[in-house]
Amino acid sequence: MSKIKGIYAATLSILNEDLSLNIEKTVLHAENIINQGCHGVAFFGSTGQAQLIPVSEKINLLNSISTNKNKDKFIVGTGLNSLVETINLMKVAISLNFRKFLIMPPAYYKYGDKEVVSFYTKIIEEVPNAEIILYNFEKLSGYKFSIKCVEELAKKFPKQIIGVKDSSYNLFENLKIDNFSVLPGSENKLLTGLKLGCDGIITATCNITATLTRKVYDDFVKNKDQSANEKLCKVRSIFDGYNLISAIHSLMSQIDKSYSNILPPLSLLNNKECQKLIEDLKKIDFNYKN
Repeated sequence: MSKIKGIYAATLSILNEDLSLNIEKTVLHAENIINQGCHGVAFFGSTGQAQLIPVSEKINLLNSISTNKNKDKFIVGTGLNSLVETINLMKVAISLNFRKFLIMPPAYYKYGDKEVVSFYTKIIEEVPNAEIILYNFEKLSGYKFSIKCVEELAKKFPKQIIGVKDSSYNLFENLKIDNFSVLPGSENKLLTGLKLGCDGIITATCNITATLTRKVYDDFVKNKDQSANEKLCKVRSIFDGYNLISAIHSLMSQIDKSYSNILPPLSLLNNKECQKLIEDLKKIDFNYKN
């Protein structure tokens, strides 16, 4: 087991016109943002429309990336409510020698810490070789991890529960577990988190900000003066004014029309919103086309 450290993008899923997954372009996009500075990417997180993409298409992508040169930099999101389907998808990934997974508790139903421990326990009993990053995002799942719950899971399964992506931001400032990665879900939390002992971030907007985000991370590691963090936070704050998936796809579609394909009920920004997004990024001298 090794800690997850660095800048990770919750990478996009690129679709064909018939809304099937375009595996070639999805993989190419992931490779491009790694080349721009990301230490790695997480496929099929919420940004990758995970809940909306069929299991069969997820498996096809896993087969495709199983021999990719960046394989060790890939995290596999499951994006499934069903416990059984989550386990089955993980077993396929394990058979292809993937080990690291990003897993959110199921959405829709109401439950607490006890039920969450049971959920992950059943996964680990079936897939003991997995290394799991907990996904803390109350806005999407309806559940918010407590520090106590995370500590219980990490103590119970020290080899399998290796970190947390904190997009609810109630953990990253105070959660301290040995050999455990804490990764906030926003560039706005990156520098603060690093100063507190966090290990990096996993974030949607790294699809756009990879180079800038990596500079902030590297400058911190090298104890250099921060020259990019202010702009990075401004970029993220602009995106936070929109649905992130809609905004990122809308912006990227200005470069490649494939990004305009998005699964309902998600949608692109309307023309007025898209133009405002572009204009606001120009005002802070951020070039999204790099």
